[in-house]
This record gives sequence, structure tokens and C-alpha cells, in this order.
Amino acid sequence: MIDEAVVDLSRLQFALTALYHFLFVPLTLGLSFLLAIMESCYVLTGKTIYRDMTKFWGKLFGINFALGVTTGLTMEFQFGTNWSYYSHYVGDIFGVPLAIEGLMAFFLESTFIGLFFFGWDRLTKVQHLICTWLVAIGSNLSALWILIANGWMQHPIGAEFNFESMRMELASFSDVLFNPVAQVKFVHTVAAGYVTGAMFVLSVSSYYLLRKRDIPFARRSFAVAASFGLASNLSVIVLGDESGYTVGDVQKVKLAAVEAEWETQTPPASFTLFALPDQEEKKNHWEIKIPWALGLIATRSLNEEVVGFDRIIPENEQRIRRGMQAYALLEQLRGGDTSQETRNAFADLQYDLGYGLLLKRYTENITDATDEQIQQAAEHSIPRVAPMFWTFRIMVGAGFVMLFVFIAAFIQSARHRSAGSRAVLYACLWSLPLPWIAAECGWIVAEYGRQPWSIAEVLPTYMSASSISRGEVIGSLTAIIAFYTALAVVEVYLMLRFTRLGPSSLGTGKYHFETPAKEPPLQA
Repeated sequence: MIDEAVVDLSRLQFALTALYHFLFVPLTLGLSFLLAIMESCYVLTGKTIYRDMTKFWGKLFGINFALGVTTGLTMEFQFGTNWSYYSHYVGDIFGVPLAIEGLMAFFLESTFIGLFFFGWDRLTKVQHLICTWLVAIGSNLSALWILIANGWMQHPIGAEFNFESMRMELASFSDVLFNPVAQVKFVHTVAAGYVTGAMFVLSVSSYYLLRKRDIPFARRSFAVAASFGLASNLSVIVLGDESGYTVGDVQKVKLAAVEAEWETQTPPASFTLFALPDQEEKKNHWEIKIPWALGLIATRSLNEEVVGFDRIIPENEQRIRRGMQAYALLEQLRGGDTSQETRNAFADLQYDLGYGLLLKRYTENITDATDEQIQQAAEHSIPRVAPMFWTFRIMVGAGFVMLFVFIAAFIQSARHRSAGSRAVLYACLWSLPLPWIAAECGWIVAEYGRQPWSIAEVLPTYMSASSISRGEVIGSLTAIIAFYTALAVVEVYLMLRFTRLGPSSLGTGKYHFETPAKEPPLQA
């Protein structure tokens, strides 16, 4: 039997590294495009303040990018160290987009980021602008291929199981590439990154305006961030709605967990705004519902039902029983019975094989599992509901708070009064953590909601771990926590140091503590 403690420790290690890595990714995505926008303004207008904006925010982007690369490399190594059976079972499919990401996107981004920092005096304005845009495009391409890989984990299409090699093999690259879950995840995640970059620039600019320093620089940065952030935040909301529809279509278990739907809702389905989910009793306490809302989000209609756990768990039990038959046929094939009759029978049941593998957690011999073990596996074929329910609502709540902040900032900037309302400036300043809170909650919903699968309906997480000892995992986990803590200290120190120095650290000295008597309208 697999040591459950090793699996849980490996999950904890990967969760910590993934969540830590994603502290840097959205800021990289957002700042890269903001830098391209600012430098485009410089090239079009010739105003040096936009060049200085690009250089200053680029310095903070560089710090963030370096630490993001470091944490990302550590995370990828874990596929070989902690999840070796996962790598064997699905590496043929999962490794393809990751390899393309390294060759196409990461090399592009890394090459041109060097030209961005060291090419100011060696390239023409247009050539340097092209480099900046290629950095932004490279960062987005990198996100695309990683999310294609992750989207396949959520909705594994374009692959087939080979009983001879005992692994999944790529059948259709186009199906993997155009996976609807991957496409929705990409646009939603990238838009969230844009919001993060915009909120970062908006918050730091608000800090300068509250301190009445670097005002011309801060006002223009504030205006760019407010406009870009508002558009991005609206995009996140729209794309989040599309993501909800996709989840309702192909990931009904995740939707039921997010909404704590213990019973199938007849149309029109209501959205549960607040509740206290009780997994033991399979019901919610203190519910507050919004009529019709869930039907519109999940099904785009008012006449379709939203499936709950009262139907999902019994259906999973039936799939587990069919998976037992598939496993028995697989043993026959592996034992030498490769007759066409056996092949056809296995082909009819192979898509339920993953459900049969869920029984590995409870018995070594799947084909002899008892009714009690089958029911136990069915009950555990869904994620814990309360964490899903609350992290989703925290994510959505943070998103709408940021929307109101961006609207207020945009209105203030459009009225040429970016330094006028201290209440708005303080709201922008204290909203700085919100995009990271929303992003981390979003990843918890996406990844925790897939449990108990590492590859949905194909490979249980329980079977994916390496055959290593608890001590080895504890040792690597301790080392990673120590290393990442040191990186966090370095990141915070450098970000705070250069933020406090401000644009005057560029050496021009012309922005430091400029306080005009009357704030003139912004000009391009």
C-alpha cells in the first residue's frame, strides 16, 4: 500500500511551491504589458517622462521576473522527484506543452528581457520598443503553454491509454491545444495578471501622490494603471463568467463543490451567496440564495438543471464498478489474452479505468473490492466542499472590490484630479494585496477542486506519488520553505527599497518632491 503521509506531504510541498511561484507570475504578466504601453507612449510622443516610467517600473519588473524564474524551476523538478509515477503515466502528453513553453516562450522572454535592460543606449527607440513588446508577448506565450498543460489535467482530451506501455499517449495535439478548459483558463489567468500589474502600479503611484512626491511621474502612472486596470478587471469578470459556464459543462463535480450543491437543483437554479456547508450531513446551514443566478452562470439558461452530489456520487459509484471490470480486462491483456473480443471489451470500459484505480487507496486487489470499499471510494470521489465554497467567494469578492477601486481611480484620473481625493488614494494603496488574494484563491479552486485526481478521471492523486520515504519529503519540504523564505525576504526588501527611492533613483532627480500649486490636466 502507498504511504498516505508521503502523498499528503508531497501535495503540501507542491501546493506551497505553486502558490509561492504564483505570487510572481501575475505581476510579471501585468507589468510586462504596462511597460510596453508606457514605452509606446514614449515612442509616439517623444516625452521623456514615459521613458523614465518604463525604466522605473521595468526595474521592479526585473526583480519580480528573476525570483519568478527561480521558483518556477524548483516547482518543475518536483514532477521527477515527488511525482515520478505521474510523469511516467502522462508525461507523453503533459511534457509536450511544457517543452514548447521552454523552447518558444521562455527563451524568447529571457533573451529580449536582456535587451530591454541593456539596450537603451544601443538600440533605436523603435528597436527597443519591439524588444519590450516581445518580452510581453513571451510572458503571455509562456502562460499559454503552461495553462494548456494544466487545462489537460482538468479535462484530459486528445489522449489514449496504451495497455502495452501502461501509460497515456498523445493521440491528437490539436485537441490538447484547443482544449476549451485550457483556453478559458488562459484568458482568465492572463487578464487577472493584467489586473495585478495595474493594481501594483496604481497602489505605488497612490503612495507617491499621498506623500506629495514625484507628482508628474505618479500622475501619469496612475492614469495608465487606472485605465488599463479597469479594462482588465471588466475582462476578468466577463471571462470568469465564461469559465463558470465551461466548468458547468465539463467539470460538474467542481461546480457542485464551488456551489455546495448537495442536491440537484431544478431550473431555474439559484446561486448560494452565503452558507455553511456540512459535508458530514450533506447539507448547508444558514443559506442565502440569489434566484436564477446559478442557472444563468452555469447553463446560460433558465430551463436546465444544475447537477448536485445526490446524483454525482451514485454515478461515480457505477463508474467505479465499471472501472473494476476494466481493470480485470487490463490484467487479462497484460497476461497475454490479446484476443479481439478482450480488446473490444476493454475499449468499451477503458474510460472508467481511472475510477477503478480509486480503489487502490483501499485495497491492493481492485477486482476483489468489497461493497463497503466501493462506497468509500465513491464518497471520496469529490473534493472537500467548504474550502472550495469559501475560496471561490473570497476570489469573487476581491474582484468586485477591485472593480470599484479602479472605477473610482479612473473617474478621478479622467477629471484630472488624480491627487485630489485622499480617500480614493488610500483605497488604491490598501487594495494592493487584493489581486494576489484573488489569484491564489483562484488556483486553490482550480487545483483543489480536481481532487482526488491528479489527471481528472484518469489518474488518482494517490497513485501519482513517487516511492520515497517520509523523511526525504520532510527534508526537501523543510529546505524549500527555508529557501523560499529567504527569497521572500530578498523580494520584499528590494521592492520596498526601490519603491521608496522612487523615480529619482533613475539619476535624473527631476521628479523628486515636485508639488505644483495647481494640478494641470494630463497631456499625452
